[in-house]
Amino acid sequence: MAIRNIRENGDDVLRKKSKNVEEINSRIITLLKDMAETMYEADGVGLAAVQVGILKRIFVIDAYDDEGLRVFINPEILETKGSQLGEEGCLSVPGQLEDIERANYVKVKALNERGEQFILEAEELLARAILHEYDHLEGILFIDLIK
Repeated sequence: MAIRNIRENGDDVLRKKSKNVEEINSRIITLLKDMAETMYEADGVGLAAVQVGILKRIFVIDAYDDEGLRVFINPEILETKGSQLGEEGCLSVPGQLEDIERANYVKVKALNERGEQFILEAEELLARAILHEYDHLEGILFIDLIK
C-alpha cells in the first residue's frame, strides 16, 4: 500500500468525467487499498479515484460509523430525497469549508471490491459523503454548489 498524492483544485483532471471500471483486477484492488490509506492519512471521510489522478468510477468512504470502510465501484444514484444543509470540505480543496445543500437521503447501487452488486440507502452524513464523492466522478467539486 502507498500514500498517493491528492490532486488539488486547479488540476484539470478533477474536472474530467470518470470512466466505468471494466474489470476488478489486482491493479484495482491495489488502487482501493492505496485510496483508503491516503484518505485515512489525510483525515478524510471519502476519496474518489480522480482525486489521486485515476479517471475510474471508484470512491471509498468511512463515515466513522459501525460499518467502517465502504467501497463503491461504478456507482449509480437511484434516488434522492429531502434536503440537508451542512458544512463540507474536500481533500482537493484544502482549508475551505462551506455550507452546502444536499439531499438528506440517497439510494445508490454499486459494486464492492469483490465485484458483488449492492444497493445502499443512506441518510445524513453518509448520504452527504456519497453524493460528494459521486460528484467527483462527474467532474464536480463541492465549491461549484456554493449558493
